[in-house]
Amino acid sequence: MIKVLFVCTGNICRSPTAEGVFRQVVEAEGWGHEIEADSAGTHGYHVGEPPDPRTVETAAARGFDLSALRARRVQPDDFQRFDLILAMDQGHYTHLAAMRPTNARAEVRLFLDYHPASKAKDVPDPYYGGRTGFENVLDMVEEASRGLRDALRVRIYT
Repeated sequence: MIKVLFVCTGNICRSPTAEGVFRQVVEAEGWGHEIEADSAGTHGYHVGEPPDPRTVETAAARGFDLSALRARRVQPDDFQRFDLILAMDQGHYTHLAAMRPTNARAEVRLFLDYHPASKAKDVPDPYYGGRTGFENVLDMVEEASRGLRDALRVRIYT
């Protein structure tokens, strides 16, 4: 089984969106038993809380259900439990790289490394903006999730 962890700051906007979208992309391929997805935050501001209501509403409008997700903070053992930890922006990447143990199993990368067309490195934080920001994040996450699916296809079929 391939285990993927998506990480943003508080785990209420970007990373739960990525988790929910990627899970659905994986299920559509029939890979639910092959790939596990989770999300977490670099900080514990919202531990135990559901995703931001704007995140849930924006995702639901496109058929993604994030309502059961709850925020949690990245833990040291995540670097052993997961194969791939994907940061939503370069700040998260730096934070994760600094806390990654030398014997870690997980590879740490930027999520947008898997976006087939984006030149951007960061998924922008929509928290302080309007509805358009949440729509833009969802657009980026959908594309990057499909790119990640395509990249993992090699691991599943080899």
